[in-house]
Amino acid sequence: MSLKPLAGRRVIRVLTKIGFKVERRRGSHVVPKHYDGRVTVVPVHSGEKDAKLTREEFLDLLKEV
Repeated sequence: MSLKPLAGRRVIRVLTKIGFKVERRRGSHVVPKHYDGRVTVVPVHSGEKDAKLTREEFLDLLKEV
């Protein structure tokens, strides 16, 4: 079962909550980086495996935002 499309801003809020910090922005993409070195790219337009979260972990965090 896949996730439904989410707004990039909500994804960034979840990632920030678990220690990611916005490293840079380029156009419509935001690059959050975790203190342990994990990096991912989040498109901030309509609608993460790089974050190394399980689907369940992400959904639980999303409920809190």
